[in-house]
Parts: sequence; structure tokens; C-alpha cells
Amino acid sequence: MIVIKKINNNVAVCRDNNGRELVAFSKGIGFPTMPYELTDLRKIERTFYNIGVQYLSLLNEIPYEIIQFTADELQLIQDELPCETYASLVFTLSDHIAFVIERAQKGIYVKMPSVYELELSYSHEVKAERHFVAAIRRRFRVKLPKSEVQGIVMHLINARERSKTDEAQGMEQFNEEILDETTRIIEEELHIKVQKGTFNYARFATHVQYLVDRIFEHRPIDTDNLLLYRSVQEEYTEVSDCVDKICAYYKETWKLELSEEEKLYLILHVNRVCSREENND
Repeated sequence: MIVIKKINNNVAVCRDNNGRELVAFSKGIGFPTMPYELTDLRKIERTFYNIGVQYLSLLNEIPYEIIQFTADELQLIQDELPCETYASLVFTLSDHIAFVIERAQKGIYVKMPSVYELELSYSHEVKAERHFVAAIRRRFRVKLPKSEVQGIVMHLINARERSKTDEAQGMEQFNEEILDETTRIIEEELHIKVQKGTFNYARFATHVQYLVDRIFEHRPIDTDNLLLYRSVQEEYTEVSDCVDKICAYYKETWKLELSEEEKLYLILHVNRVCSREENND
């Protein structure tokens, strides 16, 4: 195996004997001068094939412990799922779990009652992801409310390959229009350039889609974080003002009204995507 590009000290892009590229995890794999041949494959802890370039930046942002945990748990529940798990799912789900743990450590809990609705149509995914919530509690000593299962299970639902009806395609165009204008407001108000081809943006786009779907279907987020909302408003003044502009656009153009709970969650996501865009400058 040839190690061709360092990602960090313990992760690198490699090429196997068949010429296929992969991402390999191994202690110290990134130390030697590239390229070099790795002869002792027993040192490799984990490999991933078919990883898009947009996911590579995540490998420096998500603790390897969480990636390893997610990959192990997905492997354990694979037989319970009605779809195949892909390498990209490991990274997107790891990113979500890292964010869930970060929010929990800050005392930010989001209740999503629609998990019960999901269970009617996606019982296998909900059952499997309750396993994830319990495993996170054991492994990371972070107690999550049962409702957090919704955010995790949505990643599995997205992993399914489903045909799109005309109605679904129309909704997709509607979501794209909202997303484009939301992005324009963020760029204008916060004076940044959002890179639309990145995983950071794909994650943000998914959140906006869920946000709009919840409001249209009258499934608002229910939290106990109103006092925290005031605190976050004060801490992230510019982002909060930006979210106010986004909310005004939703209300004036689409008659969509966000609750303070939804605004809190949107502030967190806008701040997250902006922070990472600034770090990429």
C-alpha cells in the first residue's frame, strides 16, 4: 500500500495494490515523508473506500474516537437496517453525533416529538438508532434525551435510495429556492462567501430542509431552552440579527413563522457554518 497524502498524523489517503484510493487510519501514518510504501498492513486500524473530497476536511474536525465509535456501531446494527451503510454515512453521522454531544455538554437539548411519527414508517431505523443513543450514553458519559434519536435516524433515512415523484421534485425545487435565498442573506449580512460545494454547506442545507418541512407539517421543535435562547442571542449578536432577517424573509415570502426554539437551533447552525467558512479562508 502506498501512502500518498497526509490528512493528519493518524489519517492518510493511500492507494492499494489495485490502484484504488482509500482513506486509512493508523497511528503515526502521517509522519513519514509522502509518498511512501506501508509494508506492514497490520498497523492499519480502519480503511474507507469511495470517500468524496468534500468529506476529507471532516477528518480533522471530528475526533477519531467518534468516527471509530460510529463505524463500529453501524456495523453492529447493519443487519437490522433495510439499507446498506456507506462510508460517507459514517462521516455524516459522526459529524452529527459530535454536534449532539457538544450541545449536550452545553446543556442544549432539543425535543422532537415527530420521532413517534417516524417510528410508524421507519421502525427499523428508529429501533437501531435508539441503540446508538444508549451506546453514546455508555461510551461518552453523555446523557441524551430519547428525542435525539430523530436527528440520528434521519441520516439513515437519507441513506436509502428512493425514487422521486413529481410532487417530491416540486418540493425539492421549493427547498432549493429557500436555501439559495437563505444563503444569500447569510453572505450579505455576515460578509462571508459560503462555499456551496463543501460538506459544511451540505449539512446546513439539510438542516434548512428539515426546518421548512417541520414548519409546513406543523411539527415544531419543542425545547426547554428559552432562557438559553436569550443567552445565545447576546453571545452571537451578528448571527442572531442575521437569523432575524432570514425569519423575516420566510414570513414575508412563504408565510412561514419560526418559533424561538427554531430560531435558537438556526442560530447554532448558521454560526457553525460561518465559523467553519471563516476557518477555511
